[in-house]
Amino acid sequence: MKIIAISTTSFAEYDKSPLELLEKSGYRIMANPYGRKIKPEELVKLAKDAAGLIAGTELIDRNIISTLPRLKVISRCGAGLDNVDLEAAKHYNIKVVNTPDAPTLAVAELTVGLMLNLLRKINKMDAAMRRGEWQKLMGNLLSNKKIGIIGFGKIGKKVAELLKPFGCEISYTDPNIKSSNPGFKNMPKTELLRWADILTIHASSTDKILGEKEFKALKKGAWIVNVSRGETVEEAALIKALKNNDISGAAIDVFEQEPYSGMLKELDNVILTPHIGSYAKEARINMELEAVRNLIKGLKEGA
Repeated sequence: MKIIAISTTSFAEYDKSPLELLEKSGYRIMANPYGRKIKPEELVKLAKDAAGLIAGTELIDRNIISTLPRLKVISRCGAGLDNVDLEAAKHYNIKVVNTPDAPTLAVAELTVGLMLNLLRKINKMDAAMRRGEWQKLMGNLLSNKKIGIIGFGKIGKKVAELLKPFGCEISYTDPNIKSSNPGFKNMPKTELLRWADILTIHASSTDKILGEKEFKALKKGAWIVNVSRGETVEEAALIKALKNNDISGAAIDVFEQEPYSGMLKELDNVILTPHIGSYAKEARINMELEAVRNLIKGLKEGA
């Protein structure tokens, strides 16, 4: 019986269908027993006899891949593949698949929710009321704001779609998009930074997108949302901009080091969430089922 290792922390927590599908297909399951992001040495131990791995955001580099001789398929439960050494996987003849569609709506809805929270200062007033303070803070409307989207793939486009009913003017920058998108303007990044009231990042790479130079170019008082990759925003430059009130606020869901314990926690004009882009129950279930189907298909094709 082939073994399937599952390294994500909460797989099938809300619906057992993904596990039942694996068992029905004749696979034995080895699940992450730690209840947290798995460490490299723990992953090696978990997956040492596995033919397939359903992976989360943990690093799967050449050192790890080279110690898993039976591994044939890595199925990412999520859209990104930047945590997997694709070159090493190819070298060892391991197929790598992901679930690019399932988390799209969940991440896009979170983005809009963070924008509304930032503009209306909901979290600040909630915290004040819990301290016994009746504190009414003046906010801003999302309606008619200029929204700059960095990365106009599936999630970026869905964010734009959700924002249209608010009457927002939406522009984007994405070097990978060559065709036109009616209703949305493609701008160079430098122009987008000066133009946008709210800048939201949906890039699929780990390249640095916002550093000190870019923060200086931003429109004074803009808001920043990052639900893509922690590496895309230089934290020191973000902290400086927040402290100096160069930007009105930021909402950050992703960090270079997770769990996060850095200086952003000391600032009250930033909303921090623990990498929950796909954490909507319906989306999570669909994503897990898609990851299992991808895995089973990959193993059958390689048989």
